[in-house]
Amino acid sequence: MKAEDAAEMIDQDGQNDRFKQRAAVGIAILAMLLAITGLGGANAGKEATNNNIYAANIYSFFQAKNIRQTEFNLAADTIELAFLKDSGLDEQAKVALKAKAEAYRKTAARYESEPDTNEGKKELLVRAKEFEKKRDHALKQDPYFDYAEALLQIAIVLISVSIVATLPWLAFLGGAIGIVGAVLMINGYTLLVEIPFMA
Repeated sequence: MKAEDAAEMIDQDGQNDRFKQRAAVGIAILAMLLAITGLGGANAGKEATNNNIYAANIYSFFQAKNIRQTEFNLAADTIELAFLKDSGLDEQAKVALKAKAEAYRKTAARYESEPDTNEGKKELLVRAKEFEKKRDHALKQDPYFDYAEALLQIAIVLISVSIVATLPWLAFLGGAIGIVGAVLMINGYTLLVEIPFMA
């Protein structure tokens, strides 16, 4: 073997080592991004589920308030109709029945809006809408994390294969796919751009 051939082989080994080192660093960076993406996706899923449950609970509370309000109004109507039908009631009974009907009407009116407790029907609807908005935001984030996760995993596999097969072009392809995955991950957190097929 000539000295020139030996020097050329050493140069090739050095280039292969640099390629493998860079590819390994690329894999490490992509693995870190994959972990961050997985965390964002899991949090978006939990947030969507939790806010959906909170909205459903508040809507149930709203329905219960609505049913009670209707019952109080019906009770007041029943008392007033009975009062009109039975003219033989003494004055004390009339006053008591009228007071009871008014109390039912006040309670029914109070159920419409209770700003001090934030549990009136109007306030409950506002709260439920806020939870729905948070749920919808998390549901918009989730697909970006899903696609980013898939692309980052594919990129890691391609770069790993490029090390074994010593195919730099495969590493560049994996890097390009990884960049797209990283952009989707960032968009999952920020929702700066809405991609139509992911909405």
